Amino acid sequence: MNIKSFICAATASLLLSGAALADYPDHNIQGVIQWGAGGSTDTVTRTVTKLAEQHLGEEIVLVNKPGGTGVIATTYVNSRPSDGYTLLFGAENPQLYGVLGLSKLDYRDFYPVNVLARNIAVVLTHNDAPWNTLTELVADAQAKPDSIKMASTGPGGLSFVVEKMLQGVTDFDVRSVPFDGTGPGVTALLGGHVDFMPVGLSAARENIRAGRAKALAVISDVPVEGFEGVPLITELYPEFKKYLPWGPFYGVFIKKDAPEDVKIKLTEAFHKAVNEPEFQTFLDNFGAIRVDLSANEADAWLNHWQSVTSWLLHDAAATKASPQEFNIPKP
Repeated sequence: MNIKSFICAATASLLLSGAALADYPDHNIQGVIQWGAGGSTDTVTRTVTKLAEQHLGEEIVLVNKPGGTGVIATTYVNSRPSDGYTLLFGAENPQLYGVLGLSKLDYRDFYPVNVLARNIAVVLTHNDAPWNTLTELVADAQAKPDSIKMASTGPGGLSFVVEKMLQGVTDFDVRSVPFDGTGPGVTALLGGHVDFMPVGLSAARENIRAGRAKALAVISDVPVEGFEGVPLITELYPEFKKYLPWGPFYGVFIKKDAPEDVKIKLTEAFHKAVNEPEFQTFLDNFGAIRVDLSANEADAWLNHWQSVTSWLLHDAAATKASPQEFNIPKP
């Protein structure tokens, strides 16, 4: 069932049952962003939110609550009333909390208002770095274990997962330096405080275009527009194919037991926002790909991502608990 069909069916069900759609929202909504200002999740959130507000008729007041690989924001939203007045704007990280021992929460505890978009990862370094390809970086890391510094958003983040993927196909040993989001990590990279960082294409594109950074590899097995001169990871390490396709994503969530009329209104508003020409242009320039899934379709998509990534990390001995303990099936 697509989003339009879900909205129509859910609305009809409410009306047939005699339940009228409430006057939601009748005051400002709080939007909690898992990561700090300037990162990919923050940028996507602020762009789509101003469009969704037009369809909701109320302001969404955004606040950044970084920390704990998104656990602080996720736990905060889960502690709030189930009235739809506190939204969680997050990335992929909660889907790995259980196996990494970070939290018992994941997106199965929330209703997916909209999985907005997904991204492709690249390995980014600053222009003064001595490497021009990922194979050169890997060779240097093998020669000097635990000395090359990688900016990371912490366990379960994009950088962490890509690092574990690389360790699964190479003898790759680097020093991880944690940051509260992609934005601060890239800033440190550009300042020469760290040596490289796996990031979403969206966080890399403008810095590469501006000549501030260079990409060593694209974590993809198919060409990416605008990055034709950058090697695909499978060209360098064919065995990487087993991990693909894979990438980070961005979404908006509320508590699972929120009222149905609230879910309908939020789902409709964000579906319309995602399909606004302004947001489509933003995604094209940002290097992200529209997903636009809600409700059951989004749950299936999220569960698949969780299954693939959890078992990938488990097979790489990077988890604290087996995915089986959390009823996460093998892909």
